Amino acid sequence: MSRRGRARGSARGRTTSLRPARLSPADLVRLGGTGLRTRPLRVFLSALGIAIGVAAMVAVVGISSSSRAEVDRRLDALGTNMLRVAPGQTPDGRKTRLPEEAVPMIRRIGPVQQVAAIGVLDGAAVYRNAHVPVGRTSSVQVAAAEPRLLPAIGGSVRTGRWLASATEEYPAVVLGAEAARRLDAYTPGMRLWLGGKWFSLVGVLEPAPLAPEIDSSALIGWQAARTYLRFDGHPSTVYVRARNDRVTAVRDVLAATANPAQPNEVLVSRPSDALAAREATESALTGLLLGLGGVALLVGGVGVGNTMVISVLERRPEIGLRRALGATSGQIRGQFVAESLLLSALGGLGGTVLGTAITAAYAYVRDWPTEVPVWAAGAGIAVTLLIGATAGLYPAVRAGRLSPTEALAGS
Repeated sequence: MSRRGRARGSARGRTTSLRPARLSPADLVRLGGTGLRTRPLRVFLSALGIAIGVAAMVAVVGISSSSRAEVDRRLDALGTNMLRVAPGQTPDGRKTRLPEEAVPMIRRIGPVQQVAAIGVLDGAAVYRNAHVPVGRTSSVQVAAAEPRLLPAIGGSVRTGRWLASATEEYPAVVLGAEAARRLDAYTPGMRLWLGGKWFSLVGVLEPAPLAPEIDSSALIGWQAARTYLRFDGHPSTVYVRARNDRVTAVRDVLAATANPAQPNEVLVSRPSDALAAREATESALTGLLLGLGGVALLVGGVGVGNTMVISVLERRPEIGLRRALGATSGQIRGQFVAESLLLSALGGLGGTVLGTAITAAYAYVRDWPTEVPVWAAGAGIAVTLLIGATAGLYPAVRAGRLSPTEALAGS
C-alpha cells in the first residue's frame, strides 16, 4: 500500500471529539440581559415586587436607626446625668413629703453640680381669666419653682423670660409648653387668674423631654408661692445634675441624703432611662414591620419564579434551537439562573434606593438625622440575590432538561 493510502486509512480511523464551548460569566450576563430586554413590562412588574419588599425592609431599619440617632442626639444635648428625686409612700400606702431641707442637703454631695426643685400647690388652679367656671383648669398644675430649675432640667424659654430674682417674689408666672397650649396663652404681659389672684405671664417654655411634668405646669417663684398662695416650702420633685462619671454613686446616696429619717420613702429615678426604655419598646414595632417587609419580599420572590417559569414555556423554540446548535443543559440552566439573578438584583438595587429615599424624606420631615445602616442595604441586596437564585433554580433545571426535539416540537 502506498504512503498516501496509509494516510487515508489512518485519517478514517481517527475519531474527532467535539467539546462544547464554555460560556464565561460575562457571556451569561449578556445572555441574561438579552432575555430580560425582550419582556420589559413583565420584568418591571416582577422587579417591582422585589423592590417593594427591599424598600420596606430598608425603610424600617433606616427610620428606626434615625429615631435612635435622634434620641441619642437629644440625650447628648440634654445630658444623661440628671437624677429625679420624689416622695414615695409609707408602708401603709400614704403619700410622704420631702423635707424642706432636702435641696440644701443634696447640694452638699460632692459630685453634684446642680440642684433645683419644684413644689406642686395642690389647692391652687390657673384659669385664662376670672370668668372661667371653677374646675375647668385644663389639667394644668400650679407649682413653685426655684430660679435654678431651667438649667437643671435642660430647659429653654420659647418666648419671654424665665423667673429671675426680679420676678420670683412677685405675682409672675411662666407656662410650660403644653400648659400654654391648653390655656391658649402665649403673649408675655397678659394676665392669668391663678389661685384666686391675678398673675402676669412673663414667659413660655420649650418642651422639656427629661421633665415632662414641667410641660403641663404653671410655674411661679418660690417666695411668691409662700407670699400669695401659702406654700409650705416642701419640694415635690428635686432635679439633680451630677458629674457624668459619678452618676451611679450619687444615685446610691440620694435617698438617704434627701430624707435621712425615712430613706425608703424616697423615689430616685433617672429620666434618661425612660427615653432608653421607650426606644427599646419601639424595637418591638420595628420587628413587626420587618416581618411585613419580609412577607413582601417573599411575594416578590414568588413573582420572579412565576416570571421565569412562564419564560421557559414561552421560549421553548429558542431553547430547542440553542440545544440543536450545541448548547449544553448546563449552559441553558446558567442562562436562566443568570436572568433570575439579574432580575432580583435590579429589584434589590431599586428597593435599596427607594428605601433610603423614604428614610431620608421621613427624617427630613421629623427633623431627624438620616441614618441608614450599610448592613441593611447590603443585607437587602444579598437576600434578593438568594431569593432570585432559589426562585430561578426550578425553571432553569426544567429548561435544561428539554431535549432539542421536544423543545422544537412544542413550538
